Amino acid sequence: MDSMKGQGGIQMLLTAEQEAQQIISSAKNLKLARLKQAKEEAERDVKLYQSNMEAAYQKKISETSGSSGSNVKRLDEETAIKIQSLTESADRVSSDVVAMLIKHVTTVKA
Repeated sequence: MDSMKGQGGIQMLLTAEQEAQQIISSAKNLKLARLKQAKEEAERDVKLYQSNMEAAYQKKISETSGSSGSNVKRLDEETAIKIQSLTESADRVSSDVVAMLIKHVTTVKA
């Protein structure tokens, strides 16, 4: 009879061990599923962040490109004004410069 009790106790231990292994296996599977879900969520977050940064970059590029065109136009206008101013100055003093050059070229020093 003692051997039957011992057999029953061993059988209970084996059953408990199998149940524990099932619980551990189930916990591992749940952990792996949570890790996989977390990885997928992280990848989604990274893609979302990357697309937001790309959109912000493209917006910044388009803003600076647009202002670049207006800068070029403004610089062209400023350059034209400066060229006009220099041309007018040269026209005003050119006769005086020519007279001064002729005087110095034709004057002979002994």
